[in-house]
Amino acid sequence: MLSSVRIVGAGLIGTSIGLAMSAKNLKVQMVDSDGRSQALATDLTGGSRIDQPDLIIFATPLKALSKVIEEQYALNPKSTFMDVCSVKTEPLAIVEVSSLPVKQFVGTHPMAGREVGGAESARADLFRSRSWIITATPKTDPAAVAMVREMIIELGATPVELDAQSHDAAVAAISHLPQIAASLVAGSLHGVPREWLDLAGAGLRDTTRIAASDENLWKEIIHSNAGQIKKLLINLQNGIEAMIDSLGDQEKIAQIIAKGREGKALIPGKHGGIAREYTYLPIVIDDKPGQLAAIFNECAAMSVNVEDLAIEHSPGQLNALITLALSDDDALKLSNHLSAIGWNVHPVRK
Repeated sequence: MLSSVRIVGAGLIGTSIGLAMSAKNLKVQMVDSDGRSQALATDLTGGSRIDQPDLIIFATPLKALSKVIEEQYALNPKSTFMDVCSVKTEPLAIVEVSSLPVKQFVGTHPMAGREVGGAESARADLFRSRSWIITATPKTDPAAVAMVREMIIELGATPVELDAQSHDAAVAAISHLPQIAASLVAGSLHGVPREWLDLAGAGLRDTTRIAASDENLWKEIIHSNAGQIKKLLINLQNGIEAMIDSLGDQEKIAQIIAKGREGKALIPGKHGGIAREYTYLPIVIDDKPGQLAAIFNECAAMSVNVEDLAIEHSPGQLNALITLALSDDDALKLSNHLSAIGWNVHPVRK
């Protein structure tokens, strides 16, 4: 049974794991080469010194992995070890030439994160309802895999088993390419007049949200997975060239846009389920404190689940438009209820 963990690397992922495990009353020790990061993560997690941890988690940049493996294995040769790197082929190759026996090492990757990094951005619920990939090899001790699975489930995540190469191909498509695309779109905004950017709506903000990510983290990830990413970038380049060639033909443009819509529909919904088509309920509220909270109190009273929301409010405007995303039944139920008690509700839309 897992009772103590040492986490090497006090960044977003490492500290979030520490917070979540501390909340489960497990002993946690945070270690980092940066004394300030270690001190903050230790204070946040309530960590203390552990002489013989059951599990040691490598949450360091890939470039530091070789060094910390040798250091930690020399201190704790009987522990189980795991990593949380965003690529899996290269960490396994590093372990194979290290002192650490492969049987004691479990490669993993939590499919969770934020655009902001560091211990100060850590959250104990970061992994809840998220997939957490395990890339064990035939040489890995089943007991080591069982310990890691126990930890993943304890943190509220869902373990998914893949081999290292399949993992790297998968994340290239669902994570690395979107990051590159967002960064390229955001990078194209340099030189755009400020008054034009003032006109930007949710579309630009949604498209470029992850462009705020740390370049020092991503340069390492992209470089380490360059083989998988290059194939996808070539496909994207072909798509861009096809759009350029189609600019004089509305039907060809429509085909490209439709293909994108069809691709968007392939993305699973919340918690990995089937993507749902929501019904949207617009509500005009006064610009005063407590309005949004009051609406959510009514949602709770009606047992209505709000899947998403958007707020449109211009500076100086005396009211705002709140749009709630709900199931068909919930949208109708809430619309009728709010209308009956005096809220300014507008017709639902798909």
